[in-house]
Amino acid sequence: MLTRSLSSVDRVYDVDESVTEESSDPPSPPIYEPYIPDELVDDPDILAAFDYAKANYEAEKSRRANLFTMDHYGYEAPSCLFDDHRFLPIRERATGAVLLAAKSVVLLSSFLGSQPLNKCCGLWFQRNDRSKTAHVLTSAHLIREKNPSVKNHWKSQWIGKYHRGAEVNVHFLDKRVVPGQLVYLQEHYELALYEVKVNKPVHLPTFNDCVRSGKDVFRLGRDENLDLKITHGMAAYEVPSWYERCHYMYFCRDASSRKLLADDGGPIIDLEGKVVGLVNNHINETFIPSSILHKCFDFWRRFDCMPRLHLGMTFTSIKHLDPISIERMTRDHNIESGLIVEQVSKGSHAEKIGIREGDVIESFNGKYISTTIEVCVLCIY
Repeated sequence: MLTRSLSSVDRVYDVDESVTEESSDPPSPPIYEPYIPDELVDDPDILAAFDYAKANYEAEKSRRANLFTMDHYGYEAPSCLFDDHRFLPIRERATGAVLLAAKSVVLLSSFLGSQPLNKCCGLWFQRNDRSKTAHVLTSAHLIREKNPSVKNHWKSQWIGKYHRGAEVNVHFLDKRVVPGQLVYLQEHYELALYEVKVNKPVHLPTFNDCVRSGKDVFRLGRDENLDLKITHGMAAYEVPSWYERCHYMYFCRDASSRKLLADDGGPIIDLEGKVVGLVNNHINETFIPSSILHKCFDFWRRFDCMPRLHLGMTFTSIKHLDPISIERMTRDHNIESGLIVEQVSKGSHAEKIGIREGDVIESFNGKYISTTIEVCVLCIY
């Protein structure tokens, strides 16, 4: 009986045990596909031996095809960094950034009794090696009340409640599931912080507070199998809709990209793997910039709260208007930047000192401002 070689290797790694070190065991023998010449097919003993060898060959071939190092061949939803030629100029850099940031991205799930509530992604935020605990930063939508009477409550201003007592599980990347304890909930910025017991150090992300409009960014998340989901887009400043808050930035997804994620709390990262924001609405694809996150949690660490001034006004940034409108304001009124007052709350201090709709504010406390996000940073005093 003749054989035909299928593969030959000089050394192997113990991939069955999922270890990274080279195995001290001898390498697995190469497998060979059995072959029987036509003139021997009629010999029952040889045919039986051939059938037995063929069955063993197919079993071993199937086993090796199922090794974790081989399953990339049949992956049904490749990311944009795998087969999209538009990303060739940044693919290597972006892949490194994604893999670095992914170490900090986990999945969280919430329950009310035995009923599933929501799923969100989150980030390892800080750790305490002495108490062997770590904090996970995620979206408050993880424990947000579901409202079946509202057809699309994500797109309307939220007036419901949060289930602070909901059971929350953190899904570690090694498949362990550990309960999380709510430490802090910030309803205005829709942030939640959970404490988790850990038996080994966790990877903390790095942040970039200086994200610019039009910058290449990637949105990261995890599916129910903990596989990474990657979506490319650009960061953008836009004029918020009436139901959106003024601290939002926008993730402008590529029009040709599939929408792979349907949850909140995942990071938006730059090409260095640094977090520039946290997704807080996957439908409108808005995120909270890192400058806001840093200011909030700086106060939380110091005072166990996130204080915030209420100005009693809403604004539109001149910077983000149509250039035609900006040029006309500059030409006719010598106004180049600042914030246009859209609304003033009745009885607010702003109303009492004479601020009205249509006024332009150029600075707060002597600091020139050009975006609503800059105002939000100043308001977290």
